Amino acid sequence: MSHRMTLVLAAAAMLAVVAGSATAQSYEGRKKCSSCHKSQAESWGDTAHAKAMDSLKPNTKAEAKKKAKLDPAKDYTKDKDCVGCHVDGWGKEGGYTVEDPNKFTTGVGCESCHGPGSKYRGTHRKAGAAYEKSKKTAPRQTLADAGQDFSFEESCNACHLNYEGSPWKGAKKPYTPFTPAVDKKYTFDFDKYVKDTKAMHEHYKLDGTFTGEPKFKYHDDFQSKAKVGVKGSED
Repeated sequence: MSHRMTLVLAAAAMLAVVAGSATAQSYEGRKKCSSCHKSQAESWGDTAHAKAMDSLKPNTKAEAKKKAKLDPAKDYTKDKDCVGCHVDGWGKEGGYTVEDPNKFTTGVGCESCHGPGSKYRGTHRKAGAAYEKSKKTAPRQTLADAGQDFSFEESCNACHLNYEGSPWKGAKKPYTPFTPAVDKKYTFDFDKYVKDTKAMHEHYKLDGTFTGEPKFKYHDDFQSKAKVGVKGSED
């Protein structure tokens, strides 16, 4: 192989690396999600996840904080050991930061469950437009390939089961002080709470843009009971 060809291939490889890093997944904030998913966003706004940051403010949840040996009068909204479980994308590209807080990543929103939307949102929009025009469906796998999460459970465990002695093997510091030993209400059962609309948003009929696997394990159950919402894109 010639020296010139070697240089050309090396340059191409370098460009590929740069391009790959430039297109890495990043968080965008729920404003972009809610531009299509209006009903879900409105329902989410009434949930405990939407108000997650409020519990870090001084003199809120005072009794719970006392039980967990925290100072009820302290402002924890900038405490880096706490904030991560009250916002979207903590410590990740495009996610919430205490230095430059973004109201659209404040609270536990869309991307905390579905994953950072910078790549799959475009796939959503393009497929939705094609379906609206000609009823052409798209494989749901294209969303998974673009980074959308269809399992959610590990994301929930990372906050609700992240304590010393947890049954979840992924537990690591900083641990949550709110454990079942402090109060039984902190016992976390994913299969129970993922169906709780006080914590999660209501589910709405999807328009059929995407078909096939992967699907969340309760997808069909949720859709069988789903409401009809404001017109928007598929799941």
